[in-house]
Amino acid sequence: MNSNRLSRLLVLSAVAFLLAATPPVFSQARRQPPASDQKKNKRPDQQTEDKQQEPLPPDLAGKPQEAEKVTVTTNIVNVDAVVYNKKTGQPQISLKKDNFAIFVDGVKKDVVNFSTPEAPITVTLVVEYSKLGQILGYYGSSGMENGQNEVIRPTAIFLSQFIKPEDYVSVIAYDMRPTPLTDFTNNPQRIQQVIGLLLRNQPAFTETNLFDALKLTLIGGKGDAVVLEDSKERTQEYSGMVAVPGGRRRAVLLVGSGIDTFSKINLDQTRKIVQNAGIPIYIVGTGNLFMKKYGDYMDPGQGSSIRGIPIDRMTFLQANNTLTTFAKESGGTFYPVTFEGELPNVLGSINAMLRSQYSLAFKPDDVHDGKSHKIVVKVDVDGDGQYDDKAYVVKAREIYNAPKPESSSANGKGTKQ
Repeated sequence: MNSNRLSRLLVLSAVAFLLAATPPVFSQARRQPPASDQKKNKRPDQQTEDKQQEPLPPDLAGKPQEAEKVTVTTNIVNVDAVVYNKKTGQPQISLKKDNFAIFVDGVKKDVVNFSTPEAPITVTLVVEYSKLGQILGYYGSSGMENGQNEVIRPTAIFLSQFIKPEDYVSVIAYDMRPTPLTDFTNNPQRIQQVIGLLLRNQPAFTETNLFDALKLTLIGGKGDAVVLEDSKERTQEYSGMVAVPGGRRRAVLLVGSGIDTFSKINLDQTRKIVQNAGIPIYIVGTGNLFMKKYGDYMDPGQGSSIRGIPIDRMTFLQANNTLTTFAKESGGTFYPVTFEGELPNVLGSINAMLRSQYSLAFKPDDVHDGKSHKIVVKVDVDGDGQYDDKAYVVKAREIYNAPKPESSSANGKGTKQ
């Protein structure tokens, strides 16, 4: 056995030891208020935000939605789309409603709603902030930096360089459970507080429950109270990104490894939520440098785990496949980042797509078959009556799931997909 192989095996042994033996580190981000019966709270508005916080726009101050489904009075399916040139990668930002066509299972549908990429963006950053991610980052950098920097760095760059005064952003960190650090804000001081909070603290738990975090982000539910509000309540209700009207440019930016340890929901349930939300998910994948350095020395199959956390090649391959699926089916993009130098281009590309996003919608007719239906968005850039599939790429959600017959309401209300 050569010295290089031996050193890498020693590193993997050290990782296993840390996962097995290191107790959770107390994190200031996890406040410990006295236990009490909690009441449901609405998403913060100008009365509940602190004095430094800008008031939320009226269309962001909605009521909490149910955790498993979202019902509204109109029966439409929102489709956010980005169009860019295959050769140059340049987005097309001057298209009109007539340039687009939506097909569902091969049948053309009328575009009933349309808005151009001139609106501000509303984005939620979802950040994996766990001890597992910290360990992957630490050994991926050969111990040259704090492990959590792998997720803090892209988060800080995006928040500080790409959020404009008219935009709104919220941040959710997750390990064992998702914890909102700030609700929607466009206040630079609040944004800097979020970055400082991540830098000052240490991850508290090894577990990383990605699926639960995406569920809270997209459709809402009960979660930890917003950290920077210093609430006396331990939990509160959130409405999720689906409550943001389709006319705004909405997106989720996920920074994480894609590993899920033991969420309350499984992959199939999470895919349904992602598909039905219709909100693009742009993903900065982490843990890739660790995998490239040590992947050949890991157990190739599942079965090897420490404290229930798998550290084998199959786990990482499945994680990448999961992130690819979420991005593809939502109309977003997955960027598996290996080196720090890739971040400016990756985040710049994500920002360009966010700024070039069109909001479309169609009526799915009175379909209540409980099945998945394929969505294809085509574009005729020059208006000559021919779709430009060879020259342009359209990134849009690919699936919506029709409600089941028994889930349709008696009063005629439809389900927003």
